[in-house]
Amino acid sequence: MARTRSEHLTRLELEIMNVLWDIGPANVQAVQQRLDRELAYTTVQTMLNILHKKKKVNRALKDRAYLYKAAVSRKQVASHTVSDLVDRLFGGSAESLVMSLVETKHLTPEKLAKLNKLVAGTEEKK
Repeated sequence: MARTRSEHLTRLELEIMNVLWDIGPANVQAVQQRLDRELAYTTVQTMLNILHKKKKVNRALKDRAYLYKAAVSRKQVASHTVSDLVDRLFGGSAESLVMSLVETKHLTPEKLAKLNKLVAGTEEKK
């Protein structure tokens, strides 16, 4: 039975996207060399082709190799991922996500104060 394609990025797909976001358009070899782990050329090529099918990267033939470029921004992926996380894990409650971050000490009082200033600045602009 074939696996269904997910719009969500796997850990490896996200690593590859981070390379493309950091360096811009690149061929398979350039991406392979910048990854934090050693992967076969064909593995990186396969993953880039999957990202292309998911419409997360565009590719153009240059000389005899494809040049891959991110088709979505880091901000778009982050927004989609966080929205999905809030919906699936916290029942749509962003407040529950924030409370979880506070309870697990991922959000310290200092970071919370910084976040409050950010929210206050956003309110003032309205």
